[in-house]
Amino acid sequence: MAPPFGRSAYEHLREAIVDGRLSPNERLVEEELAARIGTSRANVRASLARLEAEGLVSRERNRGARVRVIAVDEAIEIVEVRATIEGLVARCAAERADGAQRDRLRAIVAQMEQRAAAGDLLGYSQLNANLHAEILAIASHATATKMLSNLQSQAVRYQFLTILQPGRPAQSLAEHRAIVERICAGDEDGAEAAMRRHLRGVVHALRGIETTPPAFPDRVKDG
Repeated sequence: MAPPFGRSAYEHLREAIVDGRLSPNERLVEEELAARIGTSRANVRASLARLEAEGLVSRERNRGARVRVIAVDEAIEIVEVRATIEGLVARCAAERADGAQRDRLRAIVAQMEQRAAAGDLLGYSQLNANLHAEILAIASHATATKMLSNLQSQAVRYQFLTILQPGRPAQSLAEHRAIVERICAGDEDGAEAAMRRHLRGVVHALRGIETTPPAFPDRVKDG
């Protein structure tokens, strides 16, 4: 679990929580984490405080810190908020995308099609996250970027489970294809509507998930 050179304790712990290496409700012992990632307890303590502020860690008096468990109802609320913010992001991307950026979006969708056809849902999930990140970068909206960083991390575990539901991969792919088509056409209203439809689809899929925190494959990405 040693971090790559130059990575901060915060970055390493945040990624480990998001991708499931640190499981929901897992105890976070400062001394153990410091040894595992090769840093000081002070760095770990500061990182856990920051992660608590982001909603990824919970602390109880005299019981220490744990990876926070996100209930399905909360995950749904998070995605509902994302729909509003990411709708705006898609609108901005449609307004601002240049030719090279449009080509990158189309290329990611093409890769998503390949991963879906191969049944590689983890690969699809990673590309899904890449697509949303690329749209956000094109939009160049600083406030939306800050807000979405926390929201996406908190709901990422349940997000992956939606893709496991029968018929959801094909639906998700069609939704993302529609978003990219509208952005590349410079259709601001259409891009916003397509993004909102996509995230409504995620909400619908989340409603079918049991509230028991599930087990997750190795590396899970959001979107």
